[in-house]
Amino acid sequence: MSAEVQHSCGLFGIAKHPDAAQLTYLGLYAQQHRGQESAGICSADGRTIARRGGLGLVTDAVNQSDLAELANPIAMGHVRYSTTGSCSESNVQPLLVSCSIGQVAVCHNGNLVNAADIRREYEQDGHIFVTTSDTEVVLHMLADRRYAERPDPLAAVLRHLCGSYCLLLLYPDRIEAVRDASGNRPLCLGRLQDAWVVASETCALDIIDAEYVRDVEPGEIVTLSAGGISSRRFVEPGTVRRAQCIFEHVYFADPSSLIFGENVHLARLAMGRALAREAPADADLVIAVPNCARCAALGFHEESGIPIGRGFTTNHYIGRSFIQPTQTIRDLTVRLKLNPIRGTVAGRRLAVVEDSVVRGTTTRGKMQSLRAAGAKEIHLRVASPPIRHPCHYGIDFPSRTELIANERTVEQIRQYLDVDSLAYLSLEGMLAATRTANSHFCHACFSGDYPIPIDPAFQKDVFERHQLRFFDTTGKLSAAPP
Repeated sequence: MSAEVQHSCGLFGIAKHPDAAQLTYLGLYAQQHRGQESAGICSADGRTIARRGGLGLVTDAVNQSDLAELANPIAMGHVRYSTTGSCSESNVQPLLVSCSIGQVAVCHNGNLVNAADIRREYEQDGHIFVTTSDTEVVLHMLADRRYAERPDPLAAVLRHLCGSYCLLLLYPDRIEAVRDASGNRPLCLGRLQDAWVVASETCALDIIDAEYVRDVEPGEIVTLSAGGISSRRFVEPGTVRRAQCIFEHVYFADPSSLIFGENVHLARLAMGRALAREAPADADLVIAVPNCARCAALGFHEESGIPIGRGFTTNHYIGRSFIQPTQTIRDLTVRLKLNPIRGTVAGRRLAVVEDSVVRGTTTRGKMQSLRAAGAKEIHLRVASPPIRHPCHYGIDFPSRTELIANERTVEQIRQYLDVDSLAYLSLEGMLAATRTANSHFCHACFSGDYPIPIDPAFQKDVFERHQLRFFDTTGKLSAAPP
């Protein structure tokens, strides 16, 4: 991936374990690739909730003395990159408040497209917000008497949220794990002896030796407590289009993880093979742009028969450069992170495999560095289609004008990137590389087909017509009308 994309967040929670905070720390560490801006952990002892967190990596934000003070049997945590709201201490999650319903903490992965409207309404009623994050509106809604007095306040709140979200909510005695009705972001359940675990990715389960059980279903609320787990739904199954983010497979997730029930490495390997079939290259050597394109490059090598080699060294002390706060710093970080291996690339015709190209600025810098190292030819192959449309669901390429593929031909992009040839994997080839039904994916950034309505008023109308009719005045599911 050209190191240009800012992602959302990683979630982890565990209930009924004496070392819950320590395991949460490890679970967040395993998901550090999902956000490096800030990290935080909350824990509960059945009566009160404690919180520790700060800016930076998990190791910067939470120390061992913090973990000692968080030694309770229930804990949850969050690693963040801000897609909505600025980088500041006030936006570090989990957000913890004390209100009319008692203490509650929340952390969020995704983007609430109607958060601004909800916030404006509450501010007009005199509510005071302490963050710039869209997540805070959830806390104000939970404390709102209109929701708090419902038999299931959380379900009532969720039915008025529009957009993409996975949420963990910590109460003094339990965790509530939520996945939106479209299933846009991943969230999985695991088990560690008597403890139940929830995480954005299964790699977090692996690091603590927890067993993967299943994914949290779209539209489901799973409660984790000392008594085990229970489940309920806030929307009727099948009434909302499934919209799993394909970019998790293209770039975001760890290769070892199961995302939407499929191993990420195998999906990327298949994308690389499909790319070699669709866009062969006359080259001496296949190299990957580390780190996310390694799986696709291996697939390209296996399908094409072209030898594969290492064209860049990687500075492992530099984090994912898409996490850095400005484009200038991202560019400098890329130069620190990736250095061409002159002895490998000099005089060679290179098939360079990238997983995706977004703005193109850092990709261009990488290609220029290969030229300077003596590459004879550069044939860039991208294991996903051109990104021509903004994302409104939690990936930070919201402006069409920022995208290099916006209103540019592949030839124009090739000229800008200064490569000898350029080809992308087709949308059909990318989707066919996964085992999941194609109709279940959100690929709006590639195709412009937005499965989750981005007009809050329109989406609210959709929810009311196709979901709320299944709920009676008690907030419980009722029989569907004929």
